[in-house]
Amino acid sequence: MSEMSEEKITVVLVEDDDRLARLTARYLESHGVTVTIASDGRDGLAKVLTVRPDVVLLDLMLPGMNGLEVCRELRARVDTPILMVTARGEEADRVMGLEGGADDYIAKPFSSRELLARIRAHARRARGATGPAKKDIRLGRLAIDVDAMHATLDGASLALTTYEFMLLRALAERAGRVLSREQLVDLVRGSAEEAFDRSVDVHVSHLRAKLGDDPRNPRLIKTVRGVGYMLAVERG
Repeated sequence: MSEMSEEKITVVLVEDDDRLARLTARYLESHGVTVTIASDGRDGLAKVLTVRPDVVLLDLMLPGMNGLEVCRELRARVDTPILMVTARGEEADRVMGLEGGADDYIAKPFSSRELLARIRAHARRARGATGPAKKDIRLGRLAIDVDAMHATLDGASLALTTYEFMLLRALAERAGRVLSREQLVDLVRGSAEEAFDRSVDVHVSHLRAKLGDDPRNPRLIKTVRGVGYMLAVERG
């Protein structure tokens, strides 16, 4: 039995479609996930702050306070992984969710097995249970505690989402090497699915902002046109 199946995963599912919410919850609970359902944005926000789940499953289209507003409110208060559910698989919807602070996205109609796999992956990463213990990473002004999933720059803590931390770690472990968007998607998500280029670009943009990196002339995360990104920090 895997570590994640032995330790209960909790999810807050924010979905206004009652039938879909009940079916999704039933499937997840049959695989050991504890699900709390919220039918609108405000209720979802309140339940996430009360339950403090491992993962938030958040529909983009919600009555009243929509999913994007909920996502922004949550991201300002907690670092819980947020998996945004979009009604369509169009790029604009995915970018909207990611720019709002979501860690990942899944489009309706979605595969229940894929949804479960993504929830488990995000919960595992948030708990730091991605594999055997790794050594801390120090690159000049940047320090990364891999086990604690914590990073500092010049001694100051960086408030990173799970996805941003995994992205920074992937770049830091390969500092000086150019990584394509496809490689970054594979390293961060742990899957070989087709890369969604703009999702990586959005997360890199957020990461640069938190690192204080000038987007017009970045000194830490370099863009290699037509290829991908490289962390250009000298080892201290």
